[in-house]
Amino acid sequence: MVSELHKTKARQLSPLDHLISAAQTALMTMASTPVGTGRPDPAKDVNAGELTDAQKRESVRLMRVNHVGEVCAQALYEGQALTAQDGRVRDAMIQAASEEQDHLIWCENRLKALKGRKSLLNPVWYTGAFGMGALAGWAGDRWSLGFLKETEHQVEAHLDSHLDRLPEEDYPSRAVVSQMKDDERKHAQTAKNAGAAELPWPVPALMRRAARVMTQTARWI
Repeated sequence: MVSELHKTKARQLSPLDHLISAAQTALMTMASTPVGTGRPDPAKDVNAGELTDAQKRESVRLMRVNHVGEVCAQALYEGQALTAQDGRVRDAMIQAASEEQDHLIWCENRLKALKGRKSLLNPVWYTGAFGMGALAGWAGDRWSLGFLKETEHQVEAHLDSHLDRLPEEDYPSRAVVSQMKDDERKHAQTAKNAGAAELPWPVPALMRRAARVMTQTARWI
């Protein structure tokens, strides 16, 4: 969670400071040096069962998609925080981004353990998601929170599908995905409690289509 000191500093930053902070987050995300909240990795001390080569390949593909999702989450929340009008909304974005950094770390750790690689298109995903987040913020705080809530609902459903598709014996990956799913549900509820607006029906559909393109591409590239 973001400390009160962190929140106070966030409100005091100038627009230029926020832009510099967003650039630093982008660099850390791309360079695999996110900070996170320091929560323990759910996969730590969890032993995997015996995985076949085919099962390992499937786990790598799914965890690569999850890693891309967390790269996009960083970008979305940074874009929304940059254009947020209310300091409390900005705090919500910063808090969500901080916890999503945990997810980023956990997914990367799991990819390394499986001897897999990250998506080669991460800079593209980050840039596109940052632009979407900034646009959501410019639309107004209630719409930005609505975008956050809908994003988290869709990610939760996506992670639920991955729990169905991950090999049963891949206990570490399943532990990571389960914790991520719980966190996404909490983020959605936080956005709702903060006054999130319900998005017009075409927007969630477009978000799902964009996510489908990303997930299908990230499985392989």
